[in-house]
Amino acid sequence: MKVKCVAFSTQKGGAGKTTLTVLIASYLHYVRGFNVAIVDCDFPQHSISDMRKRDVEMVLNNGYYKQLAYNQITRTGRKGYLILESKPENALEEAQKLENEGLDFIFFDLPGTVNSPGVLRTLSMMDYIFSPIAADRVVLESTLRFVVNINENLVTTARSDIKGLFLFWNMVDGREKSELYKIYEKVIDELGLTVLKTFIPDSKRFRRELPTSGKAVFRSTLFPVDRSLLKGSNLKELTDEILKIIG
Repeated sequence: MKVKCVAFSTQKGGAGKTTLTVLIASYLHYVRGFNVAIVDCDFPQHSISDMRKRDVEMVLNNGYYKQLAYNQITRTGRKGYLILESKPENALEEAQKLENEGLDFIFFDLPGTVNSPGVLRTLSMMDYIFSPIAADRVVLESTLRFVVNINENLVTTARSDIKGLFLFWNMVDGREKSELYKIYEKVIDELGLTVLKTFIPDSKRFRRELPTSGKAVFRSTLFPVDRSLLKGSNLKELTDEILKIIG
């Protein structure tokens, strides 16, 4: 399988793109057995790269997580996936350094605006783009402008490598989507855009990194979501739907 370049991208801060990049990458790598790397080009903060540093420090200084890491490597043979830092305009060149790593997926974590240098060019080289949306008017309108811009200027004009551009609901309040979501989805459909069937619920667990007290892991670059926290998160379902699309 040729390496697939994937971005969870939007121009609205706080939409969850970085968190979902880590969660999906970790699930694919540590649970599903795919070879994954991340190019962190969310310059200058490099949130994912900083998360890896915190994860490593926690494992080195905490007996519980040190044992957890040892057990994981012994059981699966899988070490932490590669994370490269880059500016958006250099992201593709950084990704080329990974061409001999036998990767299945490279995820790109990009800044939240297409006006940043190199973002539009990098997005044009993605195979698939997934944009999280929320049932908030400001978030929705901002994301729709972003996605319509990508769709009209890159996808429909065939001026890119993009094979698929998809929206999905994130931070959904309640166990089931309401009538409001159906109204929004009708508008999105009229724009010629596609919404994934799987939605991600609003939950405090999505903001949980490695705790200091030996509790179950949720968001981490070194571990997958703990099974006890996976249920109800819809991460497995979202990953399965993404894999089905990518083929």
